[in-house]
Amino acid sequence: MSSMTDAISRTPLPGSTPDEMFPVLTAAQQTRVLAHGRARKVASGETLVEVNQQPTKIFVVVQGRLEFRTIDEKEEIVAVCGPGMFTGELNVLSGRRGLVSIRATEAGELIEIERDALRTLVQTDSELSDIFLRAFIIRRLELIARGIGDVILIGSNHSLDTFRIKDFLTGNYQPYSYIDLDRDADVQELLDRFHLALSDLPVLICRRSIVLRNPTNKEIVDCVGLNESIDRTHVRDMVIVGAGPAGLAAAVYGASEGLDVLLIESNAPGGQAGASSKIENYLGFPTGISGLDLAGNAYTQAQKFGAQLLIARHAQGLACDRRPYALKLDGEEKIPARTVVIAAGAQYRKLQIDNLSKFEGAGVYYSATHLESQMCGGEDVVVVGGGNSAGQAAVFMAQTARHVYLLIRAESLAQTMSRYLIRRIEESANIELLTNTEVISLTGDDRLEKVEWRNYQTGEIATHSITALFSMIGAVPNSGWLEGCVACDDEGFIKTGSDLSSDDLEQFKWPLRRAPYLLETSLPGVFAVGDVRAGNVKRVASAVGEGSIAVSFVHQVLAE
Repeated sequence: MSSMTDAISRTPLPGSTPDEMFPVLTAAQQTRVLAHGRARKVASGETLVEVNQQPTKIFVVVQGRLEFRTIDEKEEIVAVCGPGMFTGELNVLSGRRGLVSIRATEAGELIEIERDALRTLVQTDSELSDIFLRAFIIRRLELIARGIGDVILIGSNHSLDTFRIKDFLTGNYQPYSYIDLDRDADVQELLDRFHLALSDLPVLICRRSIVLRNPTNKEIVDCVGLNESIDRTHVRDMVIVGAGPAGLAAAVYGASEGLDVLLIESNAPGGQAGASSKIENYLGFPTGISGLDLAGNAYTQAQKFGAQLLIARHAQGLACDRRPYALKLDGEEKIPARTVVIAAGAQYRKLQIDNLSKFEGAGVYYSATHLESQMCGGEDVVVVGGGNSAGQAAVFMAQTARHVYLLIRAESLAQTMSRYLIRRIEESANIELLTNTEVISLTGDDRLEKVEWRNYQTGEIATHSITALFSMIGAVPNSGWLEGCVACDDEGFIKTGSDLSSDDLEQFKWPLRRAPYLLETSLPGVFAVGDVRAGNVKRVASAVGEGSIAVSFVHQVLAE
């Protein structure tokens, strides 16, 4: 494309081309776009999008040229948008702050489209929807790959909190620049500029001037502005707690059917599935898909239909003695809701080792993604667990690690892991399966250095130099915050539908003549889906199915 500047990456992201990142709309397509917007003139030098402004519209260039610039001090040209091209990326759907400024370099004519009109367009015109959404996604991935934005993280790869912040930013698709204390020679100059000491690290710098020393996830959200556009006061048709596959599916189906939907997520979209390096048995993806990509695509779908996501907020209670219900969040905030879908998932079980917390994020991990694999290249690693998540982690880490030890307490993998993964493990020369084995100690100074395990049948103990251990030993349900509002089984999983006994309904004072719907809890209009539900099948496909099915019953509750 001759209209693209050299600032556009010469090597497109895998599966994309510059033409897909900045496609040219035909005259007929521009006419269809104009039906959802308005024509306007633009003067040379006019700024259309300011630094850190929340994007509320996009522009299609009919005549003239627009210039995209970074919002850091250098203000480098990222791209040039010529006739037929359009502005915007995923932030225009979410309402989050823009990551580039846009200025006209010559006088011209544009088509201006407001956010609500854009949503209508992508929901009603399938051809233009494909063009716009693919371009938006590719542009966001390009911004992430090149670290374009106004967020700088200074830290060390040996720091637990640095890893936490990187993981949070990556999981929420937030571009950032990373300066490694251990490798970057210019880090001291930046520290001096912002009057920082090494003891302050990790440090996040956003909007050029705000300096956060070892920030919490909520502080990061406030600084970057991820939740700014969300109104927390009006009553929603459906509030979903948890943005894993089940919650995202409920959001997509609910919003696409006209419901006012809000998701509440304590960390990042994807849940436990979001931590999977590659999911190969999910219908429709014969070559597999990473949990991060699946979550990102699902979140984009939800935004397309108007669902909103509140990030880094924890549900701490449910006001269940009134209608509409109210979700109690940390900080005493309450979100009103006509119906509630609980998709809160489960928390990772932890190894019973006294000093485990010392190494979490500094050698002990609960997910195996590209972020972790980059730190383990050419080294020996341990994966603990016999389920599919452990198998996926072992196979994925075997691509970069020198040797992978897979530790399980059982006699074999046959009862807990899919056959295709067992075959992969058996055929991998650098994966060693150790049965009847458990970890008994972890040692190291600032990070993990050695792992000791024991075969509890033979009593044999082995110690190995290991810098990364991946713990995949199951989870417990995130249901404690419900404070007795709904019936649960002995392990804390939420009971729904026909699993609710007459005693359950009597104890929790079920008020209706009808029985609870499928996936409905002992509280009318409150549903439970995914890993938090009693009797759930721990597969991504079943979680997606439950989330979508719940929406059909939400409609019935709203109509009652």
